[in-house]
Amino acid sequence: MNMEKFDLLEACKDAGRIFISGHIRPDGDCVSSCLAMYLYLKKAVPAAVVQVALEAPSEVFQCIKGFDEIDSTYTVEGAVDVFIALDCEKSRLGAAAEIFDNAGKRINIDHHVSNERGCGDINYVVPGYSSTAELVYDLFDRQYVDAEIAKAVYIGIAHDTGIFKYSNTSPKTLRVAAELIEYGFDFPAVIDQTFYEKTYAQNQLLGRALLESIVFMNGNCIVSAIDKKTLDFYNAAPKDLEGIVNQLRITKGTECAIFMYETGNLEYKVSLRSCRYVDVSKVAAFFGGGGHVRAAGCTVNGTFHDVVNNISKQIELQMRAHEEEDKLAVKR
Repeated sequence: MNMEKFDLLEACKDAGRIFISGHIRPDGDCVSSCLAMYLYLKKAVPAAVVQVALEAPSEVFQCIKGFDEIDSTYTVEGAVDVFIALDCEKSRLGAAAEIFDNAGKRINIDHHVSNERGCGDINYVVPGYSSTAELVYDLFDRQYVDAEIAKAVYIGIAHDTGIFKYSNTSPKTLRVAAELIEYGFDFPAVIDQTFYEKTYAQNQLLGRALLESIVFMNGNCIVSAIDKKTLDFYNAAPKDLEGIVNQLRITKGTECAIFMYETGNLEYKVSLRSCRYVDVSKVAAFFGGGGHVRAAGCTVNGTFHDVVNNISKQIELQMRAHEEEDKLAVKR
């Protein structure tokens, strides 16, 4: 793992075409860090053709400049001299993975603990950071940063820290946020637009998820699921389910929240959140997923009950270990 900062402009100085992409089902940090990088390199390396490609992101991020220039077809005209993979490693690049393989130079910038070594020729992978957006900002020459770039970075940090509430929020993160808002964008408005505002259908789905949720493991866990039939009824996409797991997480007395939605026959996309001591990245990694200590995800096969039983078993192992640690601490 390379935790050393590098000279981004030096790495891109001779590039004729720079391609930027992130993980499948892009979240706020992924979209924001990709667009921040896109806006920055268009200013700092004007001689290069800069492209940004992602699976179609949620429309809540339309407030970020460059959103309409995201290519979701992954069309490349000519050789890619530099590929910048953000907020993931190669296996999560989806349709961009082949472009990544054929690029002249590959740069990987990420903060996920599950990305152990990085996947590029140049790797800036630091799991202790709040977000990839914060890592990206570390690499920016401030003379090229403007209010639009600062806004994109701020949104990315805010989304991956739960608006500065999660344990990955460091004093440095808050100092960076303070520096960003000095650029003068309307920071309360972008939080409302990208975090809180929901369509009527999204609120209905949230309501159903809460009404049909189940508390188990002596109140330590809460789970809810939405099947494909319900998604089809509301004409909903995965992006319409964002925020549900976070709402489940703040249920009083629970340590872990599990939200899952059906993606295929006996297949569920699972989002995990924890409050204090369960490392959900380890739970997700057991099923081939990944993420952060307090926020992670994976795809699991089986019926609803199969998935809940298998995931809760991994959660229970950590809870028992935590109980043993508490007993030893009392004895000391």
